[in-house]
Amino acid sequence: MLTARPTDPGPTDPGPAAPDPAAPLRVALMSCAHTHAASYAGQLEGRADVDLVVADPDAYGDVRGTRVLPSYEAAWSAWPEGPDAIVVTSANAHHRDLVLEAARRGVHVLCEKPLATTVEDATAMVEACREAGVVLMTAFPVHFSPEVEALRTAVADGTLGEVIGLTGTNNGKLPEGRDWFTDVELAGGGSLVDHTVHIAEILDAMFGAPATVHAVTNRLLYADRAGEGAETGGLVTLTYGSGMVATIDCSWSQPADAPTWGGLRLQAVGTGGQLQIDAFAQHVGGPGRFLPYGTNTDALLLDAFLGAVRTGEAVEPTGEVGLRTVEVVAAAQESVRTGQPVALPAD
Repeated sequence: MLTARPTDPGPTDPGPAAPDPAAPLRVALMSCAHTHAASYAGQLEGRADVDLVVADPDAYGDVRGTRVLPSYEAAWSAWPEGPDAIVVTSANAHHRDLVLEAARRGVHVLCEKPLATTVEDATAMVEACREAGVVLMTAFPVHFSPEVEALRTAVADGTLGEVIGLTGTNNGKLPEGRDWFTDVELAGGGSLVDHTVHIAEILDAMFGAPATVHAVTNRLLYADRAGEGAETGGLVTLTYGSGMVATIDCSWSQPADAPTWGGLRLQAVGTGGQLQIDAFAQHVGGPGRFLPYGTNTDALLLDAFLGAVRTGEAVEPTGEVGLRTVEVVAAAQESVRTGQPVALPAD
């Protein structure tokens, strides 16, 4: 059942004291379960303004060159003062406990997407961080893509006229080496959970929340490898109050021998024109090869988060947008169960 997100933030704790601007930020990467963990660790380790530790309680062992610790508690205790910030890259179902513990300790948070596996958990995380006065941001690196920024600008300045429809595709392979991605208890679902939220965040930034969500799913691809009950293909249709319609193809439909994990594309059609973007267009390669270049969106995401930690003020993509995208996923899952469009809670 969907629940309305909070509208009255109420009083907040003033939050932790601002970090010493001359000292490196103490950052703990919490878990190596997510496939982005190695990239984030590599980016953070290379920064002179960060002192990094990595908790690897599940012993994945593929983040090297950093101080890798065997438990979350060891990471929390790595400094006498505790960390200034954590980056949560655990299985989705574990996000809530790590974020609530960070709020309790007065520690700022960047949390992988989806923010949580339920609307209730995501709401609790946003409220706890707000009350503690700590930054909560959601890890949507593609928010910082130049192609996505070009689309946001075209919509904002009216270049496309009135936008009447968008077609989004965020396809990928079924994640390898991380079986929890297809375990519905740990992930919250399958491809619908994994690959809806990136485009939902982009749409949220341009148009706000949709009025209704309708979704269909299947298990036609990778069914032999997906966990019980985890969908491997899906299409989510969002309808807005203006009548605009957007679709999100969130399928794990890339072949296992594809040269990269997948991609993200959006086509917007308006009364004054159309624009098609490919967030991963900057690459070269041939058969079986994919060599990206250009903007490193992981680095830009971490720049934004570390700046927010220094100032104590969250910037986009915030925990609130993470909550709104979880609401879209929850509505899509309810639509799959009922076969009917589902209305989102009003602001």
